[in-house]
Amino acid sequence: MDDNKLPANPSDHLANERTFLAWIRTSIAIIGLGFVVVKFSFFIKQVALVLNTKDVVLPNKGYSTQIGILLVALGVLLTLFAYIRYRVTEKQLTSKTYKPSFTLLLFITLAILVIGCLLIIYLIPGL
Repeated sequence: MDDNKLPANPSDHLANERTFLAWIRTSIAIIGLGFVVVKFSFFIKQVALVLNTKDVVLPNKGYSTQIGILLVALGVLLTLFAYIRYRVTEKQLTSKTYKPSFTLLLFITLAILVIGCLLIIYLIPGL
């Protein structure tokens, strides 16, 4: 039997599915974090209104909404890219032409690096 005619190894396909599911869990976590970031400042304002106190100091920076939306968008994009990568890898495994791709990893690494730096700048008092 020709080596190219052998069926694909099932463990490779299962590993591809596990990797896809790990990316999906990561995207859900990023989306959840974005949601929390957006809603946290709203929560603080509501607590201040309920307590009817003027002593609560609200943050003077209003970027939590933009940062949260950016995180949600990153999570959604990660879901899309994870699915595309899963399909490409599946086709490569079936045709026995697998080539690793670092594009998704580079994109996510850079995106999280940029968002992390923005969060650091946001959290430093006085900037």
